[in-house]
Amino acid sequence: MRMRFVEINLLGVYVAPISLLMVAAWLVTIVLRRIAVRTGLLVHVWHPALFVFAVYVIVLSSAVLVIAR
Repeated sequence: MRMRFVEINLLGVYVAPISLLMVAAWLVTIVLRRIAVRTGLLVHVWHPALFVFAVYVIVLSSAVLVIAR
C-alpha cells in the first residue's frame, strides 16, 4: 500500500507535508552538526557549510523515503 502525501491542517493553514519534513530534518541536522563540532569532524572536511548541507539533504531524503514506505 502506498502512502499519499496530503496537506496537513496546521492551525487553519494547509501546509505541504514536505515543509514539515524539512523542518524536522533541519532539527536533526542541527543536532548532528553539534556532535560533529564537539568531536572535531568539521575541522577535517574541506568545506564545512557544504558538508552540513549534504548531511541535511541526506537526512531529508531518508525521512521522505522512510515515511513514504
